[in-house]
This record gives sequence, C-alpha cells and structure tokens, in this order.
Amino acid sequence: MIITDKLRSYAAAHRELGLRVEHRQHKGLNNRAENSHQPARVREKVMRRFKSAHQVQRFASVHGQVSNLFMACRYHRNAERKRTVRTQAFAAWEWACSARMAA
Repeated sequence: MIITDKLRSYAAAHRELGLRVEHRQHKGLNNRAENSHQPARVREKVMRRFKSAHQVQRFASVHGQVSNLFMACRYHRNAERKRTVRTQAFAAWEWACSARMAA
C-alpha cells in the first residue's frame, strides 16, 4: 500500500509505473510519516538562520539554560505558584545579567 497526499502527480506517477499495490490518498493517513520528520525539520529551520554550526552551538547552549529557567513550572501548578516561580526566575535573570555587566 502506498499512502500519499492528494497531489495529482502522485497518482499519475503511480499509474505510469504500473505498480500493483493499493494507492490511498488522504490527508490524514500520512500523518505518522510526516510527523516523524517534524523534529528534523524544526532543527533544519533553526540552522538556516545561522551562518555556521558554531553559531548554532553557541545559541543552543545558552537558549537551553535560559528556557529551562523560565519554563520551570508549566504543568500541574496553580496560578499563585506559577507567579511565584516566574518572579524568582526573573530575579535570577536580573542577577545573572547584572553580574555579567559588572564583569
């Protein structure tokens, strides 16, 4: 079985090749294959913005640390706890930035 989206050229190619397998065309059937490539496509999109792999590495190392600081309590917290943790995160960020500027 071949699963593709509804692009007409796929059906034409299937007929031209004379394949004896079922050809299903539906937008939802191919989702598993398409979604399995999604993380790779996201990485490629991010890397296109940088001039070199070294720049990507520098950005990714800092971005991971900063995003972990601000995304500390995304799930299963009440609003008051989220506000407290966010205030602490901003205080830590202010301290880190002021220490960097002083150095």
